Amino acid sequence: MIFVRELADPGAGLADVGGKGESLAAMIGAGFDVPDGFHVVTDAYRAFVEEHGLRGPINAALARVEPGDRSSTAAASAEIIGLFGACPMPAAVGTAIEKAYADLGAPPVAVRSSATAEDLESASFAGQQDSFLNIRGPEQLLAAVRDCWASLWTERAIGYRARQGIDHDQVALAVVVQRLVEADASGVLFTVDPVTGAADQVVINAAWGLGEAVVSGAVTPDVLRVRRGDRTVIETTVADKAIMTVLTDGGTEERPVPDDLRTAPALTSEQAVSLAELGIRLADWAGSERDVEWCRTGDRLQIVQSRPVTAVAAEPVPERGPDPWNDARDSDHLWANTNVGEAIPDVLTPASWSAVQLFMASTMPTASIPGHLGYGRIAGRIYLDLSMQASLIGAFGVGQARFRSMIGTLFGRIPEDLAIPKAEISRSRAIRTLVPIVVGMRILVRRNAPKIDRYVAEHPALCERRRAEIAGIEDPIALAALWTGTLRSELDQASEMLTAATRSAGMGPITTPEKLARLVGESEAAKITSGLGAAAGQLASLGLVAGLDQLARGELDPETFNRRYAHRGPHEFELSSPRPAEDPDWIEQRLAERGDGPDFGTMITRQEERQREAWDRLAAAHPKQAARLRPLLARWAKMSRDREQTRSEVVRYFWVIRDFVRRAGELLGIGGDAYFLDLDELVAALRGAPVDAILIRERRDAYDHYRALPAPPSLILGPFDPYRWAAQPDRRTDLWAPGRADDHETGARVTGFAGAGGMVEGIARVIMDPADGDRLQQGEILVTSITNVGWTPLFPRASAVVTDIGAPLSHAAIVARELGIPAVVGTGTATMRITSGDRIRVDGSAGTVELLTS
Repeated sequence: MIFVRELADPGAGLADVGGKGESLAAMIGAGFDVPDGFHVVTDAYRAFVEEHGLRGPINAALARVEPGDRSSTAAASAEIIGLFGACPMPAAVGTAIEKAYADLGAPPVAVRSSATAEDLESASFAGQQDSFLNIRGPEQLLAAVRDCWASLWTERAIGYRARQGIDHDQVALAVVVQRLVEADASGVLFTVDPVTGAADQVVINAAWGLGEAVVSGAVTPDVLRVRRGDRTVIETTVADKAIMTVLTDGGTEERPVPDDLRTAPALTSEQAVSLAELGIRLADWAGSERDVEWCRTGDRLQIVQSRPVTAVAAEPVPERGPDPWNDARDSDHLWANTNVGEAIPDVLTPASWSAVQLFMASTMPTASIPGHLGYGRIAGRIYLDLSMQASLIGAFGVGQARFRSMIGTLFGRIPEDLAIPKAEISRSRAIRTLVPIVVGMRILVRRNAPKIDRYVAEHPALCERRRAEIAGIEDPIALAALWTGTLRSELDQASEMLTAATRSAGMGPITTPEKLARLVGESEAAKITSGLGAAAGQLASLGLVAGLDQLARGELDPETFNRRYAHRGPHEFELSSPRPAEDPDWIEQRLAERGDGPDFGTMITRQEERQREAWDRLAAAHPKQAARLRPLLARWAKMSRDREQTRSEVVRYFWVIRDFVRRAGELLGIGGDAYFLDLDELVAALRGAPVDAILIRERRDAYDHYRALPAPPSLILGPFDPYRWAAQPDRRTDLWAPGRADDHETGARVTGFAGAGGMVEGIARVIMDPADGDRLQQGEILVTSITNVGWTPLFPRASAVVTDIGAPLSHAAIVARELGIPAVVGTGTATMRITSGDRIRVDGSAGTVELLTS
């Protein structure tokens, strides 16, 4: 009986060498550059099973599996894998493997499983069985082959075959043994865009070192797009590649990428084009679009693996199964994220979403009732359910007209002809449920409001202690106990302090600006309500730019800056995202980007003068009204300061939770996969529950697909399909509603909200990520989709700000007013109609943007 074949054997078929082996043999035969090696065929696996009489015990263990019961599947898996580990390699099989290894030259090798139901056109079994890298010597090799065979019976593999309807008796496992390439760079290539389905582009992911860091999702890779027609690189996104997989004497490990390589491209444009041509040639030869794992050594490009692309977004969504994390998929509710989407703009990992849910439960207790959440996710991003809000507040006699008016400053105007569907909640149930919540919340606010100043002063030191405590824990059970006994309640407390700060002024944030606007007009009202920092204290959202100003003047050292301000950033609620304080180059980069315009202190002083002048005009024209408004404005200013400071401390505590999740990943040996478990699942795993690798892979897939899509509109009337919306070339970013997708402005004028007064003409600079902020030159007009605290360091360089998403109380409007920069927010389509280099006129008082020259 033959137990080993050469890797290039033209007779190697699926039944003998499995899907991976068959693919590699065929590619070698077609002339593709594949690392050499050999197959351990399925007959070797069967010989092992038959010699030790394992078929009966395997079937007996499988018979005890209950459908849908993970614990019974895990028990069967452990039993079967134990059987494999207890049995020696049959002599004839071992001799054949050792001889083939010696003929190869006995180099370090990669040992990869190759199942007979793998890499097929109908299903990809990627990751269902194990692979082992840097195997050295015949003893290690025989052990790795046996471990590959055993991995046919892992919990994830048993469960996956059951879900795919594949008979366990019909599968066997071959093993591919290949010379290990110590690659300079590696990654994955798709010959068709896996997100949009665009067949005119080749998409390449690339990172330093071996490809395992890319395939596992442990590193964010560079992304390059090559147009198939003329083989031109049309887009390059160079990531900050923090880690790389490298060879060690005992196998492989993840190590930090050298500083000079972290933000350097892993492929040149020429190498990317060569790689794209290789992928296209492979797809043409195979007759199907391909998902290719590749490696580069110098300029030599080799194929490690190739499989069909089994899911492309251009196909109907049911082809991939139901969209997860999309509460608008089957909903007819009206959703909005204008306000909450600024603070939390990201597609959230499961760990982050579970932490955000805890935060929302404390800060917005009246937004939901049991069984009916007042918020959810659309394409993985947080949205508020305005239908739920309208129905709950409507139970207390607030009509839709008043509701639209109340939320206008937060979420922007809702078109009058756009209905707000009601949630299916009875008035009596809403009142019966909400009254005790409201009473409890008021008690909580009264108790916590007097403690805000002390809490804000003491909380940073508490967070530093907790982060040090987490770093020192070595026992997974102790880390789980820290979450349940301490961290969870401290997160609740931070959220409740924000609630106290926000609710202490009642309806002040909405009614005070409204009263002023009716009295003196929106432009004057904006001046009066800005520049109040002199009386109430600086807004925390300005902390990053204020701190950078102090650093530039030598009034602050980097360590103090990081401790005070650098927990804030553009992705501060996403736990997988590093904080600025974790990046040793962040301060230097931001200081290097500073323009030669007025400094922060000058801008604040100038705006405070404008505020005083506007107040004097109000007092002279309306002395009685001014007297009544003065205490309201003082309360409004204090509430704004307290709200910003307590929100900053919530974000600081999210850094603590990030460290908790990161440490859990280290102790569990799953690294970045920890972010794809929710906090309850993570605690259970720390206490010994099995980790579902298939579930993590599926969640990573959904996360990657949603991140590749453009951010959905700020207002959505469901049902909503993010993939079909993203495929529309004339999609609008402000509103999705059936039959209205094409109904947006045309011509040379873009309209939005009057965010901050003043008129400016200048050159537009369209920037969609604050990481690209170095492109904004002094005096240019910043045009973007949405801003938050992480964008603030860019504002002093901008002569004006224009956003797609926003409302009068959105971040861009508030910060622009504080700094005296004209702003138009909530335009809906500015980033689609304005191009970098266009000359535009921004009228922040009228809420208009005019395209002067293109």
